[in-house]
Amino acid sequence: MFIICPRKARGIGGLLLFSFLIFNSLFLINPNLAQAQDYVRRAPDLDRLTQELFAEIESDEVPYEDLYETLLQYYQTPINLNTATREELRALLLLTENQVSNLLHHRELNGELLSVYELQSIEGYELRTINRILPFVSVLSSNQNAARGSFWQRLAHEDNNALYLRYERVLQQRRGYTAPTLYQGQPTTRYLGTPDKMVMRYRVSHSKDFSLGFALEKDAGEALTWNPKNGQFGADYWSAHVLLQERGRLKALALGDYQLQFGQGLLLSSGLGVGKGAETITTLRRSSVGVRAYSSLLENTFFRGGAATYQVAPTVQVTGFASHKNVDANLQQTLDSLAQYSEFTSGLLYTGFHRTAAELASRHRLAETIGGGNVGYTSRDGNLAIGATGVYTRYSTAILKRPEPYNRFEFSGRENLALAVHYSYVWRNLLLFGETARSTGGGLGTVNGLLASLGPTVDAALLVRHYTPTFHTLYGNAFSENTRNINETGVYVGLKVRPVARWEISAYYDQFRFPWLRYRAGAPTDGHDALVRVAYAPTKTSLLYAQLRQRLKPQDLPAAELITLDPYRALPLPGDQLRQSLLLYFNTAVSPALELRTRLQASRLRYDRELAWHRGYVLAQDVSYQLNRAFKLTARYSVFDSDDYDSRQYIYEPDVLLAVSLPALYGQGTRVYGMAEVHLNRSLTLWLRYAETRYRHQDTVGTGLEEIQGDLRGEVKAQLRVKF
Repeated sequence: MFIICPRKARGIGGLLLFSFLIFNSLFLINPNLAQAQDYVRRAPDLDRLTQELFAEIESDEVPYEDLYETLLQYYQTPINLNTATREELRALLLLTENQVSNLLHHRELNGELLSVYELQSIEGYELRTINRILPFVSVLSSNQNAARGSFWQRLAHEDNNALYLRYERVLQQRRGYTAPTLYQGQPTTRYLGTPDKMVMRYRVSHSKDFSLGFALEKDAGEALTWNPKNGQFGADYWSAHVLLQERGRLKALALGDYQLQFGQGLLLSSGLGVGKGAETITTLRRSSVGVRAYSSLLENTFFRGGAATYQVAPTVQVTGFASHKNVDANLQQTLDSLAQYSEFTSGLLYTGFHRTAAELASRHRLAETIGGGNVGYTSRDGNLAIGATGVYTRYSTAILKRPEPYNRFEFSGRENLALAVHYSYVWRNLLLFGETARSTGGGLGTVNGLLASLGPTVDAALLVRHYTPTFHTLYGNAFSENTRNINETGVYVGLKVRPVARWEISAYYDQFRFPWLRYRAGAPTDGHDALVRVAYAPTKTSLLYAQLRQRLKPQDLPAAELITLDPYRALPLPGDQLRQSLLLYFNTAVSPALELRTRLQASRLRYDRELAWHRGYVLAQDVSYQLNRAFKLTARYSVFDSDDYDSRQYIYEPDVLLAVSLPALYGQGTRVYGMAEVHLNRSLTLWLRYAETRYRHQDTVGTGLEEIQGDLRGEVKAQLRVKF
C-alpha cells in the first residue's frame, strides 16, 4: 500500500495529516480499534469562548445562562460528526456555512470519519477552528446506539449521569434579613426565607438518544414551603423533563419541560441565539433544531407539557406541542363596571423571585396555555429547507398595559395567534435564510439574511429585519437591537477577514430605527452600532485582541439635561446617548499547568449636547493553575472605577460548573475571587468559590432590601457533583 502526503499538507498540520493516514492504514482491518485511540476531548474553555462570541456584555437581562448551558450540554453529549445534520452543525455557532458544507461533502464522498484528526484534510478546517469545536464534537459509528443494547441498558451504563448539589450565600447581613421596623404603623417589608440559595440538579443524557433530569432551586430570601394546593413543593422552583430521540420515525418526544426552536427564532427560540457579538458571521443565523430538553434554572423561558416530532416522509417532519403552566403576574380589579375585563394584569413578571409577601402574592397567578406546531421540509441533499410554524397563546386573565403613549401598540387581551414561514437555501458559497410571521391584529415581522464566503479568508454577512409596532411574539428571540422583536427596522452588515496566518479582523455595522415610541424614548428614533476587533494568535495556546465599539441609541434625556437645554419644554426630549468602549484582552498558557489572562475594559458615554463624559473601566488579571489531575485553582484580581451606574461595567467570571457569574461593577473598588476544583475520586468533584467586592468612599453597598452596612460584599459558593 502506498501512502501519498498531499503537497498542501505542510508543517505541523501536514505532519499530523501524514501520521493520520499511516495510522488509518495500520488499523484498516479493525476500524473500531482505531476509533478507540481517538483524541481525548478536553473540557471547553468557556471563558475564552465567551470572549470570542460576545462583543461586550452590557446587561444582565440577556439569558447568558441558557446559552452557556447549551454549550455545556454539547460538551457532555457531543455532536457526532458522522451523523450530524446541517442544522445541528450550524447550532454549534462555531462553523461557517462553507465549513459545514465541506464536512457534509467529505462525508458523502469518503464515508464516515474515523478520527477527529481527519478534519485537517477537509478544506477550510484550520487548526484554530478544529481546536474550538473539539470539546463539543465526537466521531462515532452511526450505529453505535444500537450496539450498546436496549434503552435501559444504555441508561444504566451512560457516562453522562450526574447529580449536582450547590449552596450559595452572601456573608454580610442585608436589610431584608433584619428584624422589621414600624413605618406609619405598619411593619416594613422583609424577606420571608433564609439568605441561603440551594440548588439540586440531576441529568442523564446521550446525544440523539435520550435525556432525563430534574432541577430544584431555592433562591436567597425564599422560604422552603410544602403546600401542594398552591403548587409549592419545598423548593420554590422545580423542573423535570424526559426526552426520547430517534425512535424510528418518531424523531423526538418530550414530556415535562422543554424548549423549541424553528426557523430564525421569530416565533419559537431557545438558548441558541447570540445576536450581535465579536463573532460577526456565524451567530447571525438560527438553526431549526426543533425539540430540546430544558434543564436550566431560568423560570420563564420554557414550555411545560409535551412535544413530539414525527417523520411522515424522508424529507418531511411534523412537530406538535402543547404547554400549560402558571406564570407570575400582578392581578388587578377593574374599577369601571363597563370595562371589557373585570380583572387584568399590566404584564408578566420575569424575575422568578418569591421572597416577600408582595412577590408571593403574584406567584403563579396567571395561567398560560400554548399550543402549535411546525411542518418542515428538507431536501435530500440538505441544501433547501422550508417550513411553517403556528403558535396559539391564551391567558386566563387579560393583559392590559399601562395607558402610556409608548404602550399604544403593545399586546393586549387574552389570546394571540402567530403564523410564520421560514426558509434556508445553500447555493455554492452562499446561504440565504429568513422567516416572516404575522400575529393577531395584523402585526408583521420578518428577518432575512445572507452569509457568503467570498474567498478562503473572507466571509461576509447581510441581515435585514422589520418588526412592526403591532407584531407580538411571546417566545421569539430573532435578531434585533431590542430585547423583543417589536417596533424595529434595521440593516446589519458583517465582515471577517483573515489576511495572514494567525491574524483575524472582524467588524460589523448595524443601522436601526424604531418607528414608534419606546420606554424612555418619547418619539420615533434611530441609531447605530459598530464594532471592529483585531485578533492575533501568536501560538495555539495564546490569544491577543483589541476591540472598539460605538453605539448610538437615543433615549429621553435626564430631567437635569432637559432644564439645561430648554427650561420651557414640558415633554420628554429624546436625545442621542453615545456609548464608546474599548476592550483589550490577552490570554496565554505559560506552561501546561499555568494560564494567565489580562483584560482591560473601558467605556464612556454622554447624552446629546452634554459636554461631560460618564466614564468607567475595569482591569482584571486571571490566573489558572492545574496542580495535577485532581486539583485546579482559578483566581482573579480586578480594579474598577465608574462615574455612575450608567457607566457600570459587566464582566464575565468563571464559576462552578452549570453556573454563570456576571457582576455589575460601578463606583470605585476592587473585586477578587478564587475557586478551587477538586476531584476527590472518579465519582465526586467538589468546587469551592469565594468572591468579594470592596468599595471605596461608600458606607453602604446595594439598595433597598439588598442594602449592606459597610463597604464589603462577600459571597461563598460550594458545589458537589456525584457521577453515577
